[in-house]
Amino acid sequence: MSPDETKPTDSSLPPVEVRRAAFAQLTIYEVADYELEILAQGSPDSLFLNFAIFLLSSAVAFLVALLTADLSARVFTVFVVFVTVGFLVGLFLMLVWLKKRTSTSSLVKTIRDRLPNEGVQEVAAIKLLEVDARQS
Repeated sequence: MSPDETKPTDSSLPPVEVRRAAFAQLTIYEVADYELEILAQGSPDSLFLNFAIFLLSSAVAFLVALLTADLSARVFTVFVVFVTVGFLVGLFLMLVWLKKRTSTSSLVKTIRDRLPNEGVQEVAAIKLLEVDARQS
């Protein structure tokens, strides 16, 4: 097929307009494999928080029922167990969430901190040019 010839097109499809805007500046960060893996896995922290909120709110609901209702001894014991386990496990998960919630954001901060300030980059580029000029 010569360049002057055109391929037959499907007339049922409308023509597609492609628009591209150029970046004024593009910043590239170098990321190690293990850092990329951590970012890809996402944060399990929200799961800890969700379970903590569920258990704490359930424990409060059972506590209110325990304090306001007349319950038989067996039901009272079950409610006390639910309240105790709900508060203990809920508080534990809340503490785990508080401890681990900064892991992903601190990793992103570490990656971003690798980029030197604007003036430092220009000085480094000038030094590289000077080294190249000396070697040649």
